[in-house]
Amino acid sequence: MTSLPELLSDPVFRKVGAVADTMGREAYVVGGYVRDLLLGRPSKDIDFVTVGSGIELARAVARALGRGTHVNVFHSYGTAQVKRRGMELEFVGARRESYNRDSRNPIVEDGTLHDDIARRDFTINAMALCVNDARFGELVDNYNGVQDLAARIIRTPLDPDITFSDDPLRMMRAVRFATQLQFTIHPETLDAIKRNARRLKIIVQDRITSELQKIMASPRPSIGWKLLHETGLLPLILPELEAMSGIEVMHGRGHKDNFLHTMEVLDNVAAATDDIWTRWAALLHDIAKPVTKHWDDAQGWTFQNHNYVGSKMVPRIFSRLHLPGTSEMRRVQKLVELHMRPAALVEDEVTDSAVRRLINYAEEELEPLMILARADLTTKNPEKKRHFLECYDIVESKFADIVAKDADRAFRPAINGNDIMELLSLPQGREVGYYLQNLTRASKDCEIGPTREDAIAYVLHLRDTAPYPGPDAPAKGAKAPKAD
Repeated sequence: MTSLPELLSDPVFRKVGAVADTMGREAYVVGGYVRDLLLGRPSKDIDFVTVGSGIELARAVARALGRGTHVNVFHSYGTAQVKRRGMELEFVGARRESYNRDSRNPIVEDGTLHDDIARRDFTINAMALCVNDARFGELVDNYNGVQDLAARIIRTPLDPDITFSDDPLRMMRAVRFATQLQFTIHPETLDAIKRNARRLKIIVQDRITSELQKIMASPRPSIGWKLLHETGLLPLILPELEAMSGIEVMHGRGHKDNFLHTMEVLDNVAAATDDIWTRWAALLHDIAKPVTKHWDDAQGWTFQNHNYVGSKMVPRIFSRLHLPGTSEMRRVQKLVELHMRPAALVEDEVTDSAVRRLINYAEEELEPLMILARADLTTKNPEKKRHFLECYDIVESKFADIVAKDADRAFRPAINGNDIMELLSLPQGREVGYYLQNLTRASKDCEIGPTREDAIAYVLHLRDTAPYPGPDAPAKGAKAPKAD
């Protein structure tokens, strides 16, 4: 056994150990907290295991800690939580578990410390540090967790087929830990995930999505999504993303592997922002490419309108994954729809009016949109990439200039509804609103000048080229007339 008392520097460990000693109990810090201590990672929640009642030890510890300490008891789980000054201590009695094949909810019985360690998911989480005074800081490592930490390996302490069949959520946890820690899943453990992938169907969606969110918050989320693809879990979770994998060749011409492209874009976005919804937009930005893919003899492979189709797919995906369905979903939906706009802007012309239209449409998603646009540049042609990045620099430099200009201009048309009624001899009604709405848009997008004469010329041009189509038709205006 190795003694590591220097790792348990917080006085709370001595306090818990002293209380356990007075009760004649063994007590240990276990699981993820020990793992993170050994890795030097910050960890807030501390899990304790005692041989006996965890609830009794928790209550005794709370009394010893004194005022400001609160205890929450969960009798159905045999656990208790002690909260004090931002610290959370979890207490449970050592136990062993057995499983019914149709449920991940175990049959729990009292057990020894070694029983408790053996039931844990991975060797790196199957270590314990004693807090009793006589053995304070002594490490219990029955499954070589320290060795696996050093080797950066994820593997199960027991037979991985039994581990994953008993609790299929552990397959998602293996992928999540491999992603967060950038560890490798041991080959035998990885093969067992492949064999047991279908067992994931007994897990409720919220638990799966919780793991997905942790994967997405990791420094390189692509590690997790590639592992989900490799293990066969991805078709069960997000079949639309699985469908993006692979290359189809027609007449000797193949498109790029859109799954691998998406992984590259996702990691590029993750390197630029911690915002998880911009990361989800990166994951889903090309999600409609499989359903919009088309071969054209003249153009080759095309994915026309995949951004618009993809934006329509976002609500269904969010609903199925039990992701937030209001403002967060709309943010992702807008970014998916707009992700091609910055590149199209560069290909056309970076004019003030074009930049202004992008600002007005993107609104608060403008900065995330440009992060996504830059991340989407995965071309291996350095000259093309340099050109687009320079143009994006120009676009972003115009943002501040145009916003400053717009602050001085209210974008109110130079004429109002009454002026339009008099100009066109119209009664008050929807037709007047049609002309005023288009005039307001043209003024806001700087398609016309700011003077009264400019506004009158636009309305007359609109009447002659795109008159009011009636109350049941969509209102579409004409471009402003060119100056003579």
